[in-house]
Amino acid sequence: MQFKSHRDFCPRIRHHLFSLFHSPQPRSSQKLFVGKARVSFVRYSRYAVCHALDESVDEEIEGHTAEALPKGDVFSVLNVAGSGVRAGCSPRIVLLDGIPSSGSLLEARRIHVRTLKVAFRGLDPLIHRLIDLYLAFTGIPDALKLFDDMPHKSMSLWNHMIAQFLQRKEHQKVLVFFMRMVRECGNPDPVAISSSLRACSGNNKYWNFVQQIHAKIIRYGLVGDSIVGNPLIDLYSKNGCIDSARMVFKDLWWKDNVSWVAMVSGFSQNGFGGEALQLFKEMHCAGVLPTPYVLSSVLSACTKTDHFVHGELIHAHVIKQGFSSETFVGNALVTLYSRCGSLTLAERIFSEMPCHDSVTYNTLISGHAQNGNSKNAIQVFEWMQHVGFRPDAVTIAALLTACGSIGDIQRGKQLHSYVFKAGLSSDYIIEGSVLDLYVKCADIETAHEFLNTTDRENVVLWNVMLVAYGQMGDLRKSFDLFYQMQLEGMQPNQYTYPSILRTCTYVGALGLGEQIHTLTIKTGFELNVYVSSVLIDMYSKCGEFTMARDILERLTEKDVVSWTALIAGYAQHDYCMEALQTFEEMQNCGIQADNIGFASAISASAGIRAIKQGMQIHAQVCVSGYATDISIGNSLINLYARCGRMNDAYSAFDNVEIKDDISWNGLISGFAQSGNCEEALKMFKMMNKSDTKANLFTFGSVLSASANMADIKQGKQIHAMIIKTGYDTEIEAGNALVSLYAKCGCIEDAKVAFFKMPERNEVSWNAIITGYSQHGHGRDALKLFEQMKQEKLKPNHVTFIGVLAACSHVGLVDEGLNYFRSMKEEHSLLPRPDHYACVVDILGRRGQLDRAKEFIQEMPIAPDAMVWRTLLSACTVHKNIETGELAAKHLLKLEPDDSASYVLLSNLYAVTKKWDYRDEVRQMMKDKGVKKEPGRSWIEVKNVFHAFFVGDRLHDQADVIYKFLEDLNNRAVEIGYKQDKYYLLHDTEQEQKDPSSYIHSEKLAVAFGLMNLSSEIPLRVIKNLRVCNDCHIWMKFVSRITGREIVLRDPYRFHHFEGGTCSCGDYWVAWVIGWALILEYTIGRSAVAHGIFPNLVKNPQRDLPSGIATALSICCLLYMMVSVVVGLVPYFAMDPDTPISTAFARNDVKWAVYIITSGAVLALCSDSMGFLLPQHQSRITNAEWIIRLSFFCTC
Repeated sequence: MQFKSHRDFCPRIRHHLFSLFHSPQPRSSQKLFVGKARVSFVRYSRYAVCHALDESVDEEIEGHTAEALPKGDVFSVLNVAGSGVRAGCSPRIVLLDGIPSSGSLLEARRIHVRTLKVAFRGLDPLIHRLIDLYLAFTGIPDALKLFDDMPHKSMSLWNHMIAQFLQRKEHQKVLVFFMRMVRECGNPDPVAISSSLRACSGNNKYWNFVQQIHAKIIRYGLVGDSIVGNPLIDLYSKNGCIDSARMVFKDLWWKDNVSWVAMVSGFSQNGFGGEALQLFKEMHCAGVLPTPYVLSSVLSACTKTDHFVHGELIHAHVIKQGFSSETFVGNALVTLYSRCGSLTLAERIFSEMPCHDSVTYNTLISGHAQNGNSKNAIQVFEWMQHVGFRPDAVTIAALLTACGSIGDIQRGKQLHSYVFKAGLSSDYIIEGSVLDLYVKCADIETAHEFLNTTDRENVVLWNVMLVAYGQMGDLRKSFDLFYQMQLEGMQPNQYTYPSILRTCTYVGALGLGEQIHTLTIKTGFELNVYVSSVLIDMYSKCGEFTMARDILERLTEKDVVSWTALIAGYAQHDYCMEALQTFEEMQNCGIQADNIGFASAISASAGIRAIKQGMQIHAQVCVSGYATDISIGNSLINLYARCGRMNDAYSAFDNVEIKDDISWNGLISGFAQSGNCEEALKMFKMMNKSDTKANLFTFGSVLSASANMADIKQGKQIHAMIIKTGYDTEIEAGNALVSLYAKCGCIEDAKVAFFKMPERNEVSWNAIITGYSQHGHGRDALKLFEQMKQEKLKPNHVTFIGVLAACSHVGLVDEGLNYFRSMKEEHSLLPRPDHYACVVDILGRRGQLDRAKEFIQEMPIAPDAMVWRTLLSACTVHKNIETGELAAKHLLKLEPDDSASYVLLSNLYAVTKKWDYRDEVRQMMKDKGVKKEPGRSWIEVKNVFHAFFVGDRLHDQADVIYKFLEDLNNRAVEIGYKQDKYYLLHDTEQEQKDPSSYIHSEKLAVAFGLMNLSSEIPLRVIKNLRVCNDCHIWMKFVSRITGREIVLRDPYRFHHFEGGTCSCGDYWVAWVIGWALILEYTIGRSAVAHGIFPNLVKNPQRDLPSGIATALSICCLLYMMVSVVVGLVPYFAMDPDTPISTAFARNDVKWAVYIITSGAVLALCSDSMGFLLPQHQSRITNAEWIIRLSFFCTC
């Protein structure tokens, strides 16, 4: 059917047209039937419909709609027939803008049809309004139809359609429409590109499309346009491509506020806090005013990178700009101060904020939770409920974390109940937090039960349980859970394998870890950076560095965690050079180390005492902003302490803001190891005052310090603290106590501590064996060594040092050599230089210097200074110049600046009366600037240590000490003491020497102790040099006169003086001579007192005829030989180590008679020659030499 014009439509047709226009069916398929005629809607399209509706009256239209329009509506404005004026585009836009408030789409359709019959220029704004209305009321199809019907689509129309799709988050339609735009229009404008880029945000599946758009941007020459650059920066930043974002930002022609904000927030989100701060500084210098959002981003950057000082500066900027009232800025400030532990400031900012949202409350609750303030976190939670905010999953998760961190399981269970009440039990975050609560509170059974009640398809919950069993070290349950997880069809993710791999690392199950490694290869997770880092950590901690290195090399993208795992593994296994090389290699790859990497590198530097490298790393730490990190601070303390730079170590300690037990232990052990034992004990007292709990390592360090000072009182107090804290059953504590009592001269207490130990290891046996050896109980030490072997404990190098020293102290040459050979033959231990030095000492003590020299020449390793020093010391004792000069030659070549070498050589020449050579050695010391270490002794009196030097006059009681010492010497002389103070001085020096200058420090210390300590307290003296011959004899006399026990500790051993004897066996002066001289003088003085040989005593310079003297000597010698057979055989049958005092205590009458009668004969003979008189010092007669020779032979 044909129509001549639109007027041929009858009212009925117009009615059908109007109904058809409102039909919900797609218009492309709609047709109009009138009788047998069919009118195509597409054919007549807008023109016919518009005119048909134009001739309709309002009542006719209202008859076909459910909504009645008021009079004077749209048509009264658009159809001003009386005036002959048609309404333009702007009135129609105004009318369309008012339609959303009325909620009627019919008016929009009327305007639409009236608009189609009038050809206006610049219809785009009107079409935009119509599209918006169709999208709002009928959806996308009508809007698309309107857009498609437009014969000429402008760029603004395309952009408007894309923007509308983007606003409705129809991202896929945005990209499809953008591609259609490119096909139909050619080059898109920046606005369309910007909208399409924003549609790609938050979805990785569009990442390739982003790169294609970026390529088109470069092709169209829009690289510097901020409209496309800003969303591109945002996309690259959110996807971790910060370098690409930086390049886009750099290429912008003009950077607006959005550009700066996008780049700053990008740096912040990717952990580049330093770069974010630097960019903010550049933004400020460029004169760009910051927005609240950019300030919030900078504050977040400061929080994530711990730049808290810079955060405070940004806070000041916020106040200056007047942005404190912005809620999201306040949230960022609360987060900043909560993270740095300044919760008082966080609460203050919270209270000053004019408006709070749920994020504000969650931030403060999380801050309290992270800092362990569970009660405050719950109080903020109550405030939140009081003001009407409903807690969300984040809030409850933070509270559960707070309860878990302090182990408050009761309050955690209350929150768990609230979760059920609030209907949040199915939330994944809540489930994980509840499970984590029970795990942290060590309620593993409840945690496992809770796991069974949750959605078992949540792999996170399985991972939490795997971590829980791993922390318990329960490898079996970890693998059972992992196996159950596979049976239920759960696919492990990148966090599952690390959880169980860490358990394997913790228990050292490398074989099972290798099986998990195989699974990671099978499931394709081997090259995952996180999984690979844990694999590297496992292999490196188990010592398999080849495999760890291979995994690292296969990684395509090596991150800081993977490098750090290998560096830490090297450092923990003392492969310090490899650790530092790997650290340097990581830096050469452009990867910035984190706090763990820096700490591991510093620990490696400390291991090899590479102070220069350590200081360089310290400088990098300061530049990188990790100066206040506690792990790095602890490593720096250890570095400087090991290198002996205690001032730097103390500075590093001061820089640690929150000190933990590791910080205190590092400084205490550093002071103890560097010899500053008093400082170590002071730091221990400060640690106790700071409420930091001492652990096993702390007690070991302070016990070592007390032992080095021989401070038995302090040691016993620490022993009491160990018992109180329950560490007394630990092997390490027992070992430290054995060493303490042994080094303090209390060998019996050391023995008690040793046998009270519930379990002993090699260190325990080494401590007691060395203690017995140093105290002169050589045979007891050897018995303990045999007992150690019976208990199937393998001796090590330290054990054999104690054994060989024991053989040396008791003169067991053959036994010592057998033990030395057994090191390699029986125990597969290669002797070290210390062991060779012990053998040389064994031979040297017995005077077998030629044999010692041959032994040194046959050594498979080059002799070190200790070996030659030991030989030179023995040569000085035995006056062997030839071998001594050979030893001195090698010793001075190895240690030309060591004063001990020159002193030993000088003494060798002095005892052999080679005064010129002695003077040459002393002159050589002066020329080379080598100074002799002065002798120094310490004694503790009333909790204060008093130090004395040779001829010391600086002590407060110096005059009283010297007067008391003079009286003490006179009493000793009365019973036979004869001072040997000139044996290193020739005649001229003896005349010039000040008498007080040869009073050694140990004599002054003993005299001071006798004056100030009660008779029940033993005198414990420490000396830094070996005790000399004269002082050794003097102390035996003093112990007999005063009846006091004197314990002298020199660098080589302990000397226990009691009743006139010493525990060392008188290596330096024969103990038999000392006892004989005591008896000789006693009986001799008695003879003088009773008038025996009065004439001879009055004339002491008179000598007997040689014949008489010879006869007397022969008689004395024969008598002594008989006494040896009669008296010595029973004595040696008892025990070769039994001292004379013990023999008397056992009523060995034969031995007593032998000593007394031999002493009486010697007394008579020597008294007759004036040998007893102290004035007789320079002249020795032939008879005296014979008598002495006979006496030495007898001994």
